[in-house]
Amino acid sequence: MKVSTRSILTASVLLLISCTGKSQKNEKENSGSVETQKPNSNYKPAFEGQTRINAVKTSAPYQVEVLNTDLGRPWGIINLPDGRFLITDKTGYMNVVSSDGKKVSKISGFPKVDSKGQGGMLDVALDPDFKNNNIIYFSFSEPFGEGNLTSVAKGKLSADLKNIADVKVIFRAEPSYDGDKHYGSRLAFDKDGYLFVSTGERSDRITRAYAQKTDNYLGKILKITKDGKPAPGNPFIGKAGYKPEIYAYGVRNPQGMAIDLNGSLWDVEMGPRGGDEINLIQPGKNYGWGDVTYGIEYSGDKVGQGITQKEGTEQPVYYWDPVISPSGVTFYTGNMEEWKGNLFIGCLSGEHINRIVMKDNKVVGEERLLEDRRERFRDVLDGMGGNLYAVTDSGKLYKISKK
Repeated sequence: MKVSTRSILTASVLLLISCTGKSQKNEKENSGSVETQKPNSNYKPAFEGQTRINAVKTSAPYQVEVLNTDLGRPWGIINLPDGRFLITDKTGYMNVVSSDGKKVSKISGFPKVDSKGQGGMLDVALDPDFKNNNIIYFSFSEPFGEGNLTSVAKGKLSADLKNIADVKVIFRAEPSYDGDKHYGSRLAFDKDGYLFVSTGERSDRITRAYAQKTDNYLGKILKITKDGKPAPGNPFIGKAGYKPEIYAYGVRNPQGMAIDLNGSLWDVEMGPRGGDEINLIQPGKNYGWGDVTYGIEYSGDKVGQGITQKEGTEQPVYYWDPVISPSGVTFYTGNMEEWKGNLFIGCLSGEHINRIVMKDNKVVGEERLLEDRRERFRDVLDGMGGNLYAVTDSGKLYKISKK
């Protein structure tokens, strides 16, 4: 996709907008939650700090730049080893974008996607040995059977990054379903080179029950090898009635997934009306969706029995009501000292980037960044050079850096 001169000029006018927060002696001085709206339900949290935690405010000055305003329909963003970006386009391909956002080139050769609704070309991850093999992994909604499903494929990029070859689908999250929502679909490699894959339960009442069933791949966190086989050590290998690729289950629509600095896996997932969650994902655990939630149906009715706790299910580390519609997430390792180790979340309906401060795996503070931009932030990236990057549904690429 070509970048128009007008788009670059427009973006340049908006560059280097200062976002300095007033210095505070202590973040705790800014008390009260960032959420001021009335919740959808009267459910009570299971423990203190599970929702509406005290607000914090960044004390160090930072700046926001819009590097590009014409990226189409971006969904996922990662860095290439040389600092350029690889950005998926929901329509069904990927772009290589220069580190300054000005040069964009399209990669051809991807399989057909079903881009209706929430589907399309979704997330992307580099092979841990990418520098030597040029292999990438990507997830997409694949037309399959009588509907579509979340699939994971891999392929080799050409040296000039203009084409992908030897594309092979290594995993399909069956059963297929004739719908257009809740594909989940984030990818994350662990330190041992195994691939975590998140899948949604496809949204409809008829498929919701699959999240609690273990003979399928809907509403799951999966762990597979580079060839799509069950990762060694998975919790249900050899257990009757369980798919061996399942790492955890009972999730709704996990559009965000990331590994923290200690190697722990986290997801963020969308609830119905209320009940968006942050979860610490552990092997073999059931995260409750379908049976327990802090949200309600869009109609206003209770979900199931209207319970928020059940024996054998895990509680979310944190939840939101009303929802923020969390999408891509990242743990920050850059050069803003007070942000290090924080979880950053791209929010869709919330139209901001959410900063979550944690201590000992508990949420201790929350901040909303870039609310004034009124953007649906689809993905965020802990990028090279110590900077934070984000892509939006409006086709923009943001850079947030220390001032």
